[in-house]
Amino acid sequence: MTAVQWSWYLITISLVIAYASHAVDRDITTCVRTQPIGTSPQIPDKTVWWKVDLGGVYNIYSVNILFKNYVDEERRQRGRFAGFSLYVSNDGQKESLCYKDGPLLPPLNITIICTAAGRYVRFHNERLPGVTYPSGYELTVYTELCEVIVYGCYKDGVFGNNCNTPCSGNCKTNTCQIQDGSCFRCKPGWTGATCNTECGYGFYGVDCSQQCSGHCKNNVTCDHLTGVCNDGCAAGWNGSFCDKACGVGWYGPDCKLQCFGHCKDNTSCNHLSGSCDGCAAGWAGSFCDKACAIGWYGPDCKHQCSGHCRDSTVCNQVTGSCDAGCAAGWHGLYCDKACIQSFGENCQYPCSTNCINKTCDRFTGDCLCVCEEGSNGGDLEKHSTFWSYAGPISVGINVVLTIGAFIVVWAVYSERLFVSFKQQSSARSDLYTETEVTPEDSSHYQELGVSKGETPYQNTSLNH
Repeated sequence: MTAVQWSWYLITISLVIAYASHAVDRDITTCVRTQPIGTSPQIPDKTVWWKVDLGGVYNIYSVNILFKNYVDEERRQRGRFAGFSLYVSNDGQKESLCYKDGPLLPPLNITIICTAAGRYVRFHNERLPGVTYPSGYELTVYTELCEVIVYGCYKDGVFGNNCNTPCSGNCKTNTCQIQDGSCFRCKPGWTGATCNTECGYGFYGVDCSQQCSGHCKNNVTCDHLTGVCNDGCAAGWNGSFCDKACGVGWYGPDCKLQCFGHCKDNTSCNHLSGSCDGCAAGWAGSFCDKACAIGWYGPDCKHQCSGHCRDSTVCNQVTGSCDAGCAAGWHGLYCDKACIQSFGENCQYPCSTNCINKTCDRFTGDCLCVCEEGSNGGDLEKHSTFWSYAGPISVGINVVLTIGAFIVVWAVYSERLFVSFKQQSSARSDLYTETEVTPEDSSHYQELGVSKGETPYQNTSLNH
């Protein structure tokens, strides 16, 4: 056991140096004496202290202090002694107040109940300027400690009258109150007078004052000692304490599952469930892990393809475009625009200039109207529709046959009628000679010419 003090004092009469150790040498005739402290400006020092090191942390019960007495000067000595404090600490730094004297003057031999656990006991006194002290307090103080005795259990970890009852194993520093065994402080994870109760649900650590993260797996509480989630983390969290949210691109228990990477606007999936708040183009499903079905595209696959891609291929599931081009009759990025005055794949072929208004079938290129005036059958593109001619020609042939039959009947039975018929025919020829078909005329019939010895049906050309 060693003792130290703020200052020492040379007793000039006996030439004895008043060392701090004189207070713990078990000799009441040798005392500690310090330099004076006081409120007067002439006295520079205002505080004084003396401290003893017990050599280890012990269970303390009381401290006995013997202050020096002089004949006929007891009251003065009590006034110097008055106002002192006792502090106890384990490391000499962080102290706890064990006793504070006042306002009555203390006896010069005093025993103080100081139930604490500690290694260092420090005596402290002060006389500060501007402070009004109680009656009897000396304003100039010489501290003279003749003996300081600390009582307790010399063996740590025990309590009771005979110091033979063990403290709870959960008491911090393995020390407890020397009388009833209650712990001064508990080890982390424990609470209660004797520190035998685990921290309640959701708490851990020193004095059970720290709160668990609340993200342990299966909603269990964290370790009451360390705060660690021993069985792992709930979905969306990781780390020893399960207090770290999943990083970008990860989700689930302990953040071990990877997002699929197809969430809308390149955002990360939900760190708990892995679901997306909408999908990027080309993907669908809660996790955006399903490519668009055939015929659909875009965000969440909500848009339907045009269905007009070349060779019946499907559109691009992301953009909806037809990457291989368009089927006959369609054009545009999405192949959703019908051909106008054109036909074929991607509408790459223009309609024949001989088609009325250059309008043709957008799939085959066949003219939808008769040819322009001045062109003949050979002038039409080979893709002109066969049936646009077949119908009118059939009608024309039937008409001519009917007229021919009528002429033959009349020629056989009546020469007169034949002559009359000839005149009418001549008149009709003159009529056709004088007829001129203009571009504005809505009729597009050509002149019918009949040569001798030829059938009147070979050069027939009918349009409508």
